[in-house]
Amino acid sequence: MDWIIVILLKAFWCGWGAVGFGILFNVPPRTLFALYIGGAIGGFIKFSLLHYTFGVVLAAFAGASVVGILSIPIAHFRHVPPMIFAIPSVIPLIPGIFAYRTMLGLIKLSGNVGMDYNTILADTVNNGVKTLFIIMSLALGVAIPMHVMRKDSAKNIKLKTIRNKS
Repeated sequence: MDWIIVILLKAFWCGWGAVGFGILFNVPPRTLFALYIGGAIGGFIKFSLLHYTFGVVLAAFAGASVVGILSIPIAHFRHVPPMIFAIPSVIPLIPGIFAYRTMLGLIKLSGNVGMDYNTILADTVNNGVKTLFIIMSLALGVAIPMHVMRKDSAKNIKLKTIRNKS
């Protein structure tokens, strides 16, 4: 039962991270609470799946997909584009430790002599590929629901109303 408190604590801080990035991106103040909820839900999904031994790429994709799906009705309710909710809510799901370890491995490979290059190269490539796939899964997790759930673009909606009035 101790693990649920850890997951809820991580989700709590993911929500605050989403609010921080929302403030950094200068979103409307009326959207900050929804950003917090989106970040917390995405973090809860990701860390719950990680607890149940799903891979980090799949967990990040699931968290981003849930955020992408939830951002569309919230955006219609708040009258703002869905990306205002989706992007800042997903940014806290990026695990920076893999990117950090990749850069550290590249620095080690370019600098010291007499080290075990095979191990360092294997670790660097492993961390780099994980970073790449996690970022791709976050991008696809947000983009796919946006394209699937979008009924029509605003431009087409305006044209249909003008055509109907004529």
